[in-house]
Amino acid sequence: MIVSPGLTIVSAMLDLEAARIFTLVVQNQSFSETARKLGVSAPVISKQVARLEKSLDARLLQRTTRRLGLTEAGTAFYAHCVRMLEEADAAERAVSRLHEAPRGHLRVSATVGFGSLRIAPLLPGFLSRYPEVSVELVCDDRVVDLVDGGYDLALRLTAQPGELLVARSLAAVRQVLCAAPAYLQRRGTPQRPEELADHNCLRYLRSDETGDTRWAFVSEGHPLNVPVSGNFFTNNIDALRRAALAGLGVILGSSYRLEPDIRAGRLVEILADFLPGQDARIYAVYPSNRHLSPKVRVFIDYLVEALVET
Repeated sequence: MIVSPGLTIVSAMLDLEAARIFTLVVQNQSFSETARKLGVSAPVISKQVARLEKSLDARLLQRTTRRLGLTEAGTAFYAHCVRMLEEADAAERAVSRLHEAPRGHLRVSATVGFGSLRIAPLLPGFLSRYPEVSVELVCDDRVVDLVDGGYDLALRLTAQPGELLVARSLAAVRQVLCAAPAYLQRRGTPQRPEELADHNCLRYLRSDETGDTRWAFVSEGHPLNVPVSGNFFTNNIDALRRAALAGLGVILGSSYRLEPDIRAGRLVEILADFLPGQDARIYAVYPSNRHLSPKVRVFIDYLVEALVET
């Protein structure tokens, strides 16, 4: 905003209530009638207008015993007030509409695996049910900042959602070990974790991972970390899954990624009794200081319903 010399910008210029009172005085052509409609005394209205004039350093109204008129400055200011109040009312109506029914743009963060394998297939059904909502699904294995990134919510696999986040559990997740029937027929089915040393283990390679890969098991109540190796490793879980389906080797992964293939018989679960119990879950999380809008609420409800069914 450019301010001419000698003029001062004060908070009263942005005070919607003062602008509304001034506009009503002009429209009613009366301080007392405005006071009656607002349920206050006439001196209260008069003081509000006088304070507004003082803050603007300009007389807005010409008062006589018979009539109330606008000065040149008052005429210009009144026109701006009318437009400003119309915009404010429109903004309030727009926000109210957003709270009445699910609508608007929904920005969601999810990991690459969970987002592409489990969330993306559910979106057509959600968008069909709520046609006034648009969804932007951003798949990234990094933990994003919800506020700075402009996200409405995130879907995270974790045991601790975080103290500053509101979290709703969507589904339990466990680790599963499996291989294609053709691989097990060719190489045999391991009966103990140590036997994995004789198998081609397909490894998911994290960005911070160095040295030998070890898979965690439990044997007779004690932790057992088994070194594994193989001829294929990648940071893309879908590529790893496809390699397992093709019979290349043994894969260790999350149940939400591999259980559909296990149920269909494309993969066979092995060494289930040796895998540790998991307390990790998929959570929908959003900042605790953010109001839960209808579009976020119905999306979370839809995921809870759909993930149980699948």
